[in-house]
Amino acid sequence: MEKKKKFSLMSAILSVICVVFVAEAAAPVAAIGNSQFFWWIFLLITFLLPYGLISSELGTTYLGDGGIYDWVTKAFGHRWGSRVSWYYWINYPLWLASLAVMCPELVTTITGIEFPTIGAIIIELIFIWVIVWISFYPVSDSIWILNGAAVIKMLLAVLIGGLGVYVALTKGMANEFTLSSLLPSFDLNSLSFISVIIFNLLGFEVICTFADDMENPKKQIPQSIIAAGLVIAAIYIFSAFGIGVAIPTDQISTSSGLMDSFKLLTGSTTGWFIIAMAFLFLLTLFGNMISWSLGVNNTACYAAENGDMPKFFTKRSQKNGMPTGAALMNGIVASVVVVIAPILPNQDLFWAFFSLNLVMFLLSYVPVFPAFYKLRKIDPDTPRPFKVGGGKFFLGSLVVLPMVMIIISLIFTALPLQFDAASLSEQLPITIGAIVFILFGEGIIWIKKIKKTKIGENQDGKENCDINTETGRL
Repeated sequence: MEKKKKFSLMSAILSVICVVFVAEAAAPVAAIGNSQFFWWIFLLITFLLPYGLISSELGTTYLGDGGIYDWVTKAFGHRWGSRVSWYYWINYPLWLASLAVMCPELVTTITGIEFPTIGAIIIELIFIWVIVWISFYPVSDSIWILNGAAVIKMLLAVLIGGLGVYVALTKGMANEFTLSSLLPSFDLNSLSFISVIIFNLLGFEVICTFADDMENPKKQIPQSIIAAGLVIAAIYIFSAFGIGVAIPTDQISTSSGLMDSFKLLTGSTTGWFIIAMAFLFLLTLFGNMISWSLGVNNTACYAAENGDMPKFFTKRSQKNGMPTGAALMNGIVASVVVVIAPILPNQDLFWAFFSLNLVMFLLSYVPVFPAFYKLRKIDPDTPRPFKVGGGKFFLGSLVVLPMVMIIISLIFTALPLQFDAASLSEQLPITIGAIVFILFGEGIIWIKKIKKTKIGENQDGKENCDINTETGRL
């Protein structure tokens, strides 16, 4: 009798929470100020709702390792599939590097030991390669890590929110909460962080790549997306309130804001509680990277097997079939980034790497929404266990709204809209980095096209040779 899959509905829900809820992104969002609450509600309606519905339909209709690559390729062909798989993959090692540069400070908080540059880099490299090693094994082997990380994330969010409520009632708040302050802010600094909110709401489709490890994926995927989406929205808003109570908006650090909040709310910079929070926060960073690696690596490997990513990504473990090529490349790219980081001009390294990761990640999602609409037209006969209802206008709105939100957030994150020296030194590296990675992706497409053309010519030549041989015999 075949052994029952380990991935229950509760495990699926916790895995979605682990993937989608990003504890380290709470501080950049809190930097928006009180208007973040407006943007949360606005984006939950205009982005999360349509994105969740579309992911549920596509994820249950087209099961497999391809994820968004599969959906876009089926709708628009291999060239767009190659772009999506490249953007989707390259964001991961950049994100891995952004979290790695946070580790030395957290280890310092836990141990009290200050690390020189070389020591910090060693810690960062250890973080990276532990993630790579764990990603060599199937998701079912890592369920306890994903579930544990999800529980820890929710615990951190509840603690920071609860402390915020207590301090607000007993000591007052660092930021004044008025009706006018809750209205949307349209200054460039605030708008540049809105992409983080959208980033915080992405990742539901990763659960689709776990389908083979689920007991009943066609039911569990939409159920886990809906349940986890509601939980995630609540804990994001609650934790953001806690940070807003603790730190004046203009003083929030994008990298250390969460830990700064715990220190300010408790009035202590050391002690067992702060050490425990730093340790738990460090564990969530591992959970984030492990959960995302399982989806990203499968997608990159699957795309490579279909000729849309470099051949190295096709490498799989002979023991368990896991995509080791993609995992190794994650480690190599992230390692190069953290080693060269000390010589970069922008020393807010977390935000620099995280912003570049944001840009590439958001780019990968732009074609997903029109792909949903086109697949409804060109592939109407495929059974859809979960099908979004509604007429053309409603479905069109589901496609247009989230796509517009992504494009607007990309403009404010990737392009320098202020031209003073400080803004340019912070923004231009992100712009240049995004252009370089986009061009690199186009180079992959071009090389693949040349190879396919040569293969086609060789096949044609062989066929002509066979015909001539046959003619000669006659």
